[in-house]
Amino acid sequence: MNVKERIRLKLGDITEMTTEAIVNAANNDLMLGGGVAGAISRKGGPSIQEECSRVGPVRVGEAAITGAGNLRCRHVIHAASMALGGRTTEANLRSSVAHALRLAREKKLRSIALPAVGAGIAGFPMRRCAAVMLAVAAEHLAAGTTLEEIWFVLFDPESYETFREVYEAL
Repeated sequence: MNVKERIRLKLGDITEMTTEAIVNAANNDLMLGGGVAGAISRKGGPSIQEECSRVGPVRVGEAAITGAGNLRCRHVIHAASMALGGRTTEANLRSSVAHALRLAREKKLRSIALPAVGAGIAGFPMRRCAAVMLAVAAEHLAAGTTLEEIWFVLFDPESYETFREVYEAL
């Protein structure tokens, strides 16, 4: 299976994914507030925030891994693309997503699902987000990894369509 075939797109709710891990669009304090983090906190329960408080904060551009509480996956990887209350930059997006994928490889995970990190509350443009994230995923898969599939789970049809257009151009 080639790199592109191992990248999958889905319109839906990332908190419902049964991949081994899901990625949280996190701030570096690992405070679960709104957006994807809020949904993860609500569905996953308080144990995720409790674990985040033990392992955080992390540097912007890094990631941390926790358990998944009541979610269907086993792990949540928190990709810190911004400071609390801040904005995401391209460099921080690239770095945090790459770090999240490296953590998945270190844990020998086979599947992971990512949202559009930084494109919500953190204000990063969706099309550029798709280009950066899909490129980082392709680079990670090409370099050798335990990950067999990387899912991009987009919550609304417009985001899904943007990711699909960028994916088709890969």
